[in-house]
Amino acid sequence: MEQLDSTIITTAIPAMAKSLGTEPVRLSLAITSYILSLAVFIPISGWIADRYGSRRVFCSAIIVFTIGSALSGFASSLSMLVATRVLQGIGGAMLSPVGRLILLRSFPKEDLARAMAYVAIPALIGPTVGPVLGGFITTYFNWRWIFYVNIPVGLIGITLALRYTEDFRATKQSRFDLRGFIIVGIGLATLQFGFENVGRHVLPPSVIAMSFVAAAVALTLFAWHVHGHPNPVLDLGLFGIRTFRIGTLVGGICRTGMNSVPFMLPLLFQLGFGLNALHSGLLTFASAIGSITVRPMSATLLRLLGFRRLMFSNAIVVAFVMAGFTLLRPATPTWIVLVYVMMFGVVRTTQFNTSNMLAYSEIPPARLSRSTSLGSTMQQLTLGFGVSISAALLDAVMPRTALPTLHDFHIVFLTMALVPLLAAPWFLPLSETDGAEVSRHRVRAVQPAR
Repeated sequence: MEQLDSTIITTAIPAMAKSLGTEPVRLSLAITSYILSLAVFIPISGWIADRYGSRRVFCSAIIVFTIGSALSGFASSLSMLVATRVLQGIGGAMLSPVGRLILLRSFPKEDLARAMAYVAIPALIGPTVGPVLGGFITTYFNWRWIFYVNIPVGLIGITLALRYTEDFRATKQSRFDLRGFIIVGIGLATLQFGFENVGRHVLPPSVIAMSFVAAAVALTLFAWHVHGHPNPVLDLGLFGIRTFRIGTLVGGICRTGMNSVPFMLPLLFQLGFGLNALHSGLLTFASAIGSITVRPMSATLLRLLGFRRLMFSNAIVVAFVMAGFTLLRPATPTWIVLVYVMMFGVVRTTQFNTSNMLAYSEIPPARLSRSTSLGSTMQQLTLGFGVSISAALLDAVMPRTALPTLHDFHIVFLTMALVPLLAAPWFLPLSETDGAEVSRHRVRAVQPAR
């Protein structure tokens, strides 16, 4: 639900605007408000789970999200829709981090690779399926059903969570870092706001620049605030753990590059190839099939290669596959396009899964909740970075008075492909034994010379 709702309304915006009596461009507030709400409230998810119990918080998050969905469907004005989307975002901010925390505490490390492979599927499929599903519902039903469909899913989720999940909580309660929450909330919200509006031509460049300046000031203040604080709302000290640092930061750089593709592909197919929205959506859905296909192979690849070799080599493969989109043409047979998009889904999921597993592979149990808060915050930011940077690049290379050409898309794909390629060497500082308990990779002992 949480992943779908970040993108599902994009194709429904014209119908929603007509129904609510406003301009389509103003409906971007319904998307931005949800994403900003996620960015602000994700950092406190770990502390709340420790304080009130992971199962209770997870079920409460589903309830809040479901209520927000129902109210969004009933919205009679833009202001009401924005308010209910904020409520959705508060619930969504707890869903992914706390759900990941439950998994990390439920499985022994040797089974974590398989468990994390499952949890990555909705995170990768949701943004891809969202526009297609939103377009289908809006065309054949009513845009309000985009939100109503979450109600039965939410009820089923609550029932299953209450029955099958344990209620983990911290044995020692820490004091809530209210000052840090306010500072980092302002920093993340203004940073996300700036990236959300890059290339949209909705706000003046001066406003976007001011949002980045405000974000830089707030995040610098937060870094100063964290220094010496016993229980910060985001534990930046986790970056001192090599596996978490590389899995989160270097893996995040790779995700920034990869996250540009789900945004760029529909534009390429519709504006560059001249396809309609449904045809474009069906082609991009092939990456979701690739994501599902690679899941059984993730644990095997990790066991054979280990984190270091797999992440380094796959980052290079990802870069070349992204660059390969420049070889696709309107005349390219459909089956070739489908296979190629599916292949991207395979390598993207492999990198996404292994980054997640590496990040949490050596976190002490007492710091698991803090790690999921920080890790989820970084993932949320890299999602916005990838889309915003590619949008800004496309805006920079395309003619001012015309639609982007096929050549313009090729320039953006090649540029964004450099991101994972440049990140790849930063996986090499990993040792062969890093995360071995999770990957179950066995390093062959070197035989002494005789």
